[in-house]
Amino acid sequence: MINPLRFRFQQQLKRFVPQIKVNKSYKKEIYRKAIHLSSLWIPALIYFAHPGFAVTVFSILFAGDAVLEYGNYKHWPWARQTFGRLFFKTLRNKETKRIYFQVSGSLYVLLAAISCTLLFSKPVAAIAMTVMLISDTVAALIGKACGTRKLYRHKSMEGTFAFFLSALFINMLYEPVFHFTYAGVLACLAATIAEMYEDKLEVDDNLSIPLFVGTILTVLG
Repeated sequence: MINPLRFRFQQQLKRFVPQIKVNKSYKKEIYRKAIHLSSLWIPALIYFAHPGFAVTVFSILFAGDAVLEYGNYKHWPWARQTFGRLFFKTLRNKETKRIYFQVSGSLYVLLAAISCTLLFSKPVAAIAMTVMLISDTVAALIGKACGTRKLYRHKSMEGTFAFFLSALFINMLYEPVFHFTYAGVLACLAATIAEMYEDKLEVDDNLSIPLFVGTILTVLG
């Protein structure tokens, strides 16, 4: 039997104490982006290590990840168990329901690391990878937390603006090793557009963002 006084107290309490609902999708996004930020060792390796050593490390990881993801798709027991432990919490719903083989974002990150190391100077490659890792994280978290003005599909004005500002800040932080000029602003703008229109470019933004940034900084910087 429900105690009338207790029930009345609970109803009154609800009027004054906000009821906090746990947003599971946002918690999952935080976990995804935490993994994303953990890859900041990549631009550090690019800048401080010999390019040949960096490319070798990235290539070994790329090959291992490719085999693991293909094994997961083919339902190899060891691959599915390993892949699930490493990546399941980082996958979106649409990524866990694939009916055909499709690589995850981690392979594009490693491909971007290899490409940037081979194509650009150390400072430019480090800037390009840092922008992709940090600005993409900032945009996703800000956009999901307080994005109210939609710009394009699921992209919000707040998230997009956060991406651009954080990319500018990153370029400025690299000032001691690479002079910040108008090229940096254009590179940040191009990266922002690449992130927003990922579906139009049909290239994963983990790859397109660093390539846009690196190319513009190399040509105009």
